[in-house]
Amino acid sequence: MKMPYAEPYKIKMVESFKRTTKKEREKYINENYYNLFNLKSDMVFIDLLTDSGTGAMSDVQWGEMMTGDESYAGSRSYYKLKEAIKDILGFDYFLPTHQGRAAENVLFSTLVKKGDIIPGNSHFGTTKGHIEFRGAKAVDCTIDEGFDPKLIRPFKGNVDINKLENVLRENPIEKIPFVIVTITNNTGWGQPVSLENIKQVSALCKKYGVRLIIDGARFAENCYFIKLREEKYKEKTIREIVKELFSYVDGMTMSSKKDAIVNMGGFIAMRDPELFKRASVYNIMFEGFVTYGGMNGRDMAALARGLYEGTEFDYLESRIRQVEYLGKKLKEYGVPMLEPVGGHAVFLDAKTIFPDIPQKEYPAQLLGVELYIEGGVRGVEIGTVLADRDPETGKERYPKLELLRLAVPRRVYTDNHMNFAASAAANILERRDKIKRGLKIIEEPPIMRHFTTKFKKL
Repeated sequence: MKMPYAEPYKIKMVESFKRTTKKEREKYINENYYNLFNLKSDMVFIDLLTDSGTGAMSDVQWGEMMTGDESYAGSRSYYKLKEAIKDILGFDYFLPTHQGRAAENVLFSTLVKKGDIIPGNSHFGTTKGHIEFRGAKAVDCTIDEGFDPKLIRPFKGNVDINKLENVLRENPIEKIPFVIVTITNNTGWGQPVSLENIKQVSALCKKYGVRLIIDGARFAENCYFIKLREEKYKEKTIREIVKELFSYVDGMTMSSKKDAIVNMGGFIAMRDPELFKRASVYNIMFEGFVTYGGMNGRDMAALARGLYEGTEFDYLESRIRQVEYLGKKLKEYGVPMLEPVGGHAVFLDAKTIFPDIPQKEYPAQLLGVELYIEGGVRGVEIGTVLADRDPETGKERYPKLELLRLAVPRRVYTDNHMNFAASAAANILERRDKIKRGLKIIEEPPIMRHFTTKFKKL
């Protein structure tokens, strides 16, 4: 008989957490203005808010934590990380930062100015926030197929080459400091980008003399999909695919809290020594000295090890199989979601679940609230709230899809937890006819509002 799949690790330590009652959860979410970010972790049973910094480090990574060098300048942990970045990603220059949005802050402070245009594939919330904060504009060039919830395509995160060339051709090139491609495409439902598409984007950037930057928070997961779905790369190792992919780009930002499996950390990597010098000024201003950049030495050492673990096929297979398993259970229960399932998360289709609730009442946020009340499962809204208001008009921006993202932390939960989360979603589907109204915003910040906005139920 064919042997069943088993994870390539065993559990050495467990962390207990308590269950809450439905009545308690109704009280908690009401007291926290129906914003899931406001909930204390002790109020949550299964936390699928994010896969960022929530993974379980390995025994070897914890060993690196004990031997990290905390020297302010010239830490050996810095050089260990520098060597790993060169070995795996191929970049000669890098700047450590405390996390991904810090890397964006440093790089965008160096390159982005008012009036600039930054094309890419469905910019993530922090990416768009950093662009618009500087008076620039993010232009989405994702392929149209990426917005069809039921269309099965292997690389729905791809950049539409014609859309991108139109942006490059129709705007002053000095107004386009770089093109940014996010792999996997987080706001684009965790869908991967093909290596062939990266090569096409790279060729177009070279044609117009524009830098190509990768948001590489989930680069290893993306390369796993390349190995499985692009015939040319089936016999390649993950690291061989990684090395080739980054050979086509000029630089990257990295939230190491994802594919490097650490709880905190990030970096910017690049080829251009002049860009490194310019960015170093902002790194020192915002983060710290260039050889620690907001990170402890022990965190840099664990990150270096995590880059190696995160690019191992067995680990990636186990990680992505669990996300697929959650998607499979949801589909069995008939819960509407985006397909195919992405690398790090399952995205529930709130518009289809609540067809009579308009976008102005934030159906995806409502779905997140109901999932928490039902089972103590916390997800995150990827819809109108995340889209923010137009910075010029102040009007709501209504995206094509209203989604609730269930992001699976790495090496943290068992498949029983995935079964529980899927069952909670199925229960909401059964009682959705009783949910007649959505939410109203009563207080919000001027930018990146989904973190702190306060709602009330209508």
